[in-house]
Formats: sequence, structure tokens, C-alpha cells
Amino acid sequence: MLQNGDKNNRKEPVNARVFQKVDQSVKRRLIFLLTVFLCAFAAIGLRIAHIQFIEGNSLSQNASNNQRRNVDISPKRGSILDRNGGELAVNTVVETVSINPDILRASISGIKNLNLDFFAEDIAYLLSLDADAVFEKINKDTKYEVLKRKIEPETADSIKEYIEMYSLRGLALETDTKRFYRNNNLAAHVIGFTTEDNQGLTGVEYAMEKYLKGTPGMIMGELDARRAEVPLKAESRVAVRDGLNAVLTIDSAIQLFAASALEKAIADNDVRRGGVVIVMDPRNADILALVSKPDFNLNDPYGPPSGYIEETWNGRTQAATDILNKTVWRNKAIMDTFEPGSTFKPFTIAAGLEEGVISMESQFRCEPLTGYYDTDLNCWTRVGHGTQDLAHAMMNSCNPALMRISQRVGRSNFYAYMKDFGFYERTGINLPGESQGIFQRSPRDIDMLVASFGQRFTITPLELITAYSAIANGGNLLKPRLVRELRDDAGNVVTRFEPEVIRKVISKETCDLLCEMLEGVVNEGTGKNAYVGGYRVAGKTGTSQTTEEDRYIASFCAFAPADNPVACVFVMLDDPRGDSHMGGAIAAPVAQKLMEEVLTYLEVERIYNERDLKEQVKQAIIPDLLGKPVEEAVRQLNDLGIEYKLQSGITDTRLPVAAQTPPALTRVSAKPTVALYVEADAERVMTRAPDFMNRTAFDAGELAKRAGINIRTSGSGVAKGQNVPAGEDIEAGSVIDVSFRYTDNIE
Repeated sequence: MLQNGDKNNRKEPVNARVFQKVDQSVKRRLIFLLTVFLCAFAAIGLRIAHIQFIEGNSLSQNASNNQRRNVDISPKRGSILDRNGGELAVNTVVETVSINPDILRASISGIKNLNLDFFAEDIAYLLSLDADAVFEKINKDTKYEVLKRKIEPETADSIKEYIEMYSLRGLALETDTKRFYRNNNLAAHVIGFTTEDNQGLTGVEYAMEKYLKGTPGMIMGELDARRAEVPLKAESRVAVRDGLNAVLTIDSAIQLFAASALEKAIADNDVRRGGVVIVMDPRNADILALVSKPDFNLNDPYGPPSGYIEETWNGRTQAATDILNKTVWRNKAIMDTFEPGSTFKPFTIAAGLEEGVISMESQFRCEPLTGYYDTDLNCWTRVGHGTQDLAHAMMNSCNPALMRISQRVGRSNFYAYMKDFGFYERTGINLPGESQGIFQRSPRDIDMLVASFGQRFTITPLELITAYSAIANGGNLLKPRLVRELRDDAGNVVTRFEPEVIRKVISKETCDLLCEMLEGVVNEGTGKNAYVGGYRVAGKTGTSQTTEEDRYIASFCAFAPADNPVACVFVMLDDPRGDSHMGGAIAAPVAQKLMEEVLTYLEVERIYNERDLKEQVKQAIIPDLLGKPVEEAVRQLNDLGIEYKLQSGITDTRLPVAAQTPPALTRVSAKPTVALYVEADAERVMTRAPDFMNRTAFDAGELAKRAGINIRTSGSGVAKGQNVPAGEDIEAGSVIDVSFRYTDNIE
């Protein structure tokens, strides 16, 4: 028998130990499997949760997309019209060339004499593209690629012929629209242009984008598993809303007058950095015309500016875009700031009148102001103006008078009026990129003194004409209006943009006095070259020197008629290098011609004064002599005091006149000459054009009489331009246009 101690020391049976090990192994495996299961379950749960809560919307949308066919409907972009309904920007139908690379490659592979390389070269030639770029798109693993957008009809016809010639599949033409600008360069900076996707990029196209672009529509239908349309299922539609048509305040005729006047002024005065002309209706601040030069063709906005070679120019590069932004795309009327010079002086006088520190009887002596930083502040003319009243201080544009007025007004009040006239803020015109005036943050007395005559601060051309319009309309500063209304395609007005008064700046009484003085500037002062017979023009000249050596800015701002203004005109010429850089000499004549054209176009009645009537007496109208016997025609010309030249070899004066130069009803200046012919094709009597430059109108008339020709004059003073060069052979009786301008007391 075993003892108790032996019992305790007895070993367990082998089978028991084995089973115990097995149980432990199974247990570990079960725990492992359970862990794996739980992890897998957790992962599946997390994945389900991710799908449900994170990707649910996206997957649901994808499923919906796979079950539905959605076709977008692009809206028609609204047109841009001038104030009379004339089309400025419209849509034209063009084509976009696209490919399905898979189908196209398969199609080409089955065509003899055509492979991918040949195709790429052919299409690149037809579309003016790079062949390598076309080849790359052909080999893409996609279903849709655009080769070129908005091609012209002629190019589209070539693509159609190419498709038909090879019976190609996978190459397609899609109908598209392209923006078209009726008048190329006209009002380019106002209208602006769009991207290839018809999104506004500049001008009104950009500013009114949300109204012009419209809202896309959609057609939605159901598809089965094979993505075929499910029959008997009705399509649902989201209606497309076309863009609205923007009606501008611009008048195309006045815009053309302004553009032509500026182009001529730039050429006549060798202007290096372009210029600006703005025409505004002061009664409501409507912009009737806004021209900035240099400009560009809206139908080719990325074309090379002047001075760049077209063959080497690529307007789509960043470097080229930077050049375009700094030159032809830059709207100088609202982006450039300049020292206004003497065109600013009416606002200093307005402050003095409004504050009651000066009156029309105030006297000013043209003497330098001394003691300011060891500098004498002089007048623009070294001759001086002596003692003068307020009206003559304005006429003579006397700097010392303006400085003394600003001293009486006081620095705080002076700059308060400048703010009220809008020179410290943007005008708010509906165009992108507008700058604002730059004044000293903490002006000193000397800053105020030189600011009183328009120096040491800068403003934009638009700020200046807007402030002049406040004087013209009785004292109300208005926000410039460029868009009058929005219309739908039926012509219904959807939104009207009413004139907006920003603030009352000065009283009507002050405005009336300013109008009277500014009219005197044109009648007798530095603005004489802007005088228009029959219209009372009020205006002010300006000449400012820039920080660049020998670079001046000549300007002139005017409104008319002075007693009831309907048009305000601003002219600026940047860096003129011709005979003169003075505003009164070269900018005022531009405003004179433009103002006459605008007022005549607007059918403003002319009211002639005694001076105008005297000028009219000096003009003559050529009579109609055709068909009359030569002897009768000569007798009539003698009675009218008109000189004549006869066809050489005339022996029978009873023969009828078959031709005359100049034609009947031609208006010429005094001392006219008429050439008469009895044969319509007879050899013409010839003479030589005289040199009229720097002659008075009387002397020019005498020269013309001796040469047997006629002149048609414009302006006053001395001759500064003629449209036929001196010494050129011309027919007797021809008319030469000679322009005159004052050169004395001109600022």
C-alpha cells in the first residue's frame, strides 16, 4: 500500500496531462478566432458606417447618375446694347471640335492611307494647332476631348469635308456660341470681353456677369442597367433662364465722335502715351462716351499691341497678358491717376465762394508767395497778371490768386470740400479696376497752397468730370451711371438703375457764379480754343508736369450750354511731343470740335451772339452753276464777289457749265474761288497748295485767293494745321481745311 506521502507525490496520468494541454490550445485558438472575428466584424461595421455616413451621399449620387441621363442646357448670354438699342455685344453660332479617342482610334485603324500621325498633322493644319498636342489627345484613355472651341464657319466646313472624305467616327462638331462685338474697338474698355467659356473677363461683361450669364437648365431621364433609356418614363426638366440684356448709357454715335477726335489729337500732337475722352450728361451722370487710348479689338483681345510683331506674338502667355494689362487693356479713364493742374482751380474757388471768404468783387494781385521752405510760389506765367478780380483770376488761371483763396478758406475746410467733391473716394462706376485719388495723409499749409492749383495730389479723369458735372447741375455730386436697365428678350424692363445723388456739395448760387466765370475762360481766357459759335461753352484748361522728365499731361474739361448744361466733355493727352504740351493749345481744340458735334447731334439749338454773326458774314456758300451758260455763270460770280478760273481754250461763253469745283452748296471761308468747265472730262486747272501755318485767318484767305483755291477754317488765332500739305499740286477751286488756335495766354 502506498503511504499518504506517496499519494501526494503521485504524478497525474499521461492522458490527463495531454487533455489539459489540448484544452489550453483550443482555448487559445478559440480566443484568437474570436478576436479575429470581432476585429473583422468591427472592420465590416466601420466600413458599413463609413459607406452609410461618409460615402452615402456620394454613392447615392453615383447610383442616381448611373440610373439617370442628365443633359445640361446652356443659357443664352444676354446682349449688351447702347442707349438707343444698338447692339454692342451679341452671340453668334460657332462650332467646337471634339473627339472620342477610343472610337476615333478604332475608326482610323480601318482606313487605308490614314494613321494617327497623319490624322494629327491634318487636323493640326486645319485648326491651326500643334500636331504633337493633337496626337497626345488622340491617345488619351478618355471618352471625350476638345480639340478646339469656337471655330469659324469656314473652318467648320473644312472639318466636315474631312469627316466625309474618310467616313470618320469619333470626330465631331458641336454647336456652340461665341461672343461677337459689332464695332471691334469701339467702346472696348467699356464693353469688355469674355473667356472662351463665355464668362465676363473685363468691362461690363465682367461687372454685369451675374445678370448676363443666365441660369443653366437640365433634361433628366431614367436609364436601365445597360444605360439605355427606360421606355414610357417621362423626362423631367429644369427650365433654362437666358441672361438679361444690359442697356448702357453709351451712345454709339457720340462714342464714335469721341474716339475719332482722340485718335486725331494723338496723331496731330505726337502723343506718346495715349489719352482719354469722356462725355457725360451732367443732369444724371450718364456716361455718353468713354474712350481710352491705346485700345484693342474686342474680337481679338489677345492680339499684339502697337510695337509688337504679330508673327512672334503669343497673347496667351503670362508675359504677354502682363503687357496687355499694362497697355491696351488698361482703362486710363478710371485706372490712371494724374495731377489735374489748373482744371482743378474751379473747386478751390467754389470752396471760397461757399465759405463766403471771397466774392466776385474780390481783388487779387499776381505776386509770388514767399517764405515756404525757402521757395517762392509763382504763377504759371512769369509775366504776371497784375491786379485782377475773381472772374479774371479764373480767366487767367492765376496761381497766386488761387493760393490766397485757399488760405482764406483754411486747410481743414479746403480738404473737407475736396472730400465732398469726391476726390478722396472711387466714383463707384460699374466697371472693374477703378482707382481713387491720392492725397497727402497729413497735409501741411504748403501742400494746400499747391493743391489749390491742382498739384501734389492725383485723381482719375472720371473723378474730375464727375465733379465738374456737380458744378454744371447745380451742386449735386452724382454716381456715374453706365448701365441704364436690364431687359429680357421680349424687351420688358426687368431692372432699372436710377440716377443716384451722393451728396449736395455746393449751392446753386455758387454754381451759377462758377458757370459764368468758366464761360469767361472760354470766351476771353486760357480756354479760347474751345469756343463754339452759337453754343455757350464753359470750361477750364490744365497742364501738369509728371515726375518723369519732359512728360506733361494736357487736359481740358468743359460743359455746355453754360446756362443749361446737357453735355460735359473731358479731354486728356498723355505725353504730347508736338508743337505744344499746353492744355489750352492742344486739348481745348479737341473739346471744341467734339462739343460742337455732340450738341449738334443732340439737337441743341444754337443761339448766335454778335461775335458769331460777324464770323458767319466771313463765310460763303458756293452757288449751283451747272447747266448755266458760262457768261451767265461768270456774271453771277461777279455779283457775289467770287473769283473764278475757266477751262483753258474756252471761246464760246454761251456753252453750258458741265462741271464746277467746288460743288454747289459747299461752305467755304471768305474770298472764294470757283473753277468752271464746259466739258466734264476736261483737263483740270491746277495750282499748288500754299503754306498756311502760323498765318492769321486774314492772311490765309489772301494766300488762298492768290493760289486760286478755297479754305474752310475752324477755330481762331493762327493756323496750326491744314489737311493738304503745302506745295502739293491740287485742282483750282479745291477746298483746304485749315485749323486755327490761339497761342498767347494759353495754359
